[in-house]
Amino acid sequence: MCVPLTRQHRTARLQWCREHHNWTEQDWACVLFSDESRFSLSSDCRRQLIWRESGTAYRPENIQEKDRYPTCSIMVWAGIMINGRTRLHVVANETMTGQRYIDEVLLPHVRLFRGAVGNKFVFMDDNATCHRTLAVQDCLDSEGIQRLVWPARSPDLNPIENVWDALGRQVAGRNYSPTNKNTLIRALTEEWDKLPQQLLDNVVQSMVRRVECCITLHGGHIPY
Repeated sequence: MCVPLTRQHRTARLQWCREHHNWTEQDWACVLFSDESRFSLSSDCRRQLIWRESGTAYRPENIQEKDRYPTCSIMVWAGIMINGRTRLHVVANETMTGQRYIDEVLLPHVRLFRGAVGNKFVFMDDNATCHRTLAVQDCLDSEGIQRLVWPARSPDLNPIENVWDALGRQVAGRNYSPTNKNTLIRALTEEWDKLPQQLLDNVVQSMVRRVECCITLHGGHIPY
């Protein structure tokens, strides 16, 4: 399922890609790509795992998913970069606010990567309302964290989308499928830690190709 793009969205995506067309793999290697994702168990007896498209955690149809699958819907946050990843953070009550974003994501996770990488570190997050509060920006400024401007409606440009897909497949393929919220959290956490770092490195290294592809398609959806 693709996120619908208006002409304005395509124009903004094209402009963003042109601005980053000269970025090399070394430039992208300094970026921590982050995102929230929702994982659910279906209400049928097969307990089928369901995960939504990356970058759409706050869209109304996905927020309502909690009502459709009331016994087991989990929101998680994580970040990836070359040679590293954050821990998988479970968002309690599936409600992220600006203050919670600061307390649960920026300070305990993102700040550590800023310290490890140094001045070249860049943080990528999308344009969800809770990410864009004044308090969040003040926190980033005070910690010396440079934020990557991100075009709206662009989960296909974010390499962590592919990692969420891999994580969902790993959890769905476990010998003992999760049957409730606690076992789903445990499965997600265990499988996140087991994802090969080479997978994460490969998707981050694809940024050069993603940007080129989006330019070729005049800002349209890219097949990633």
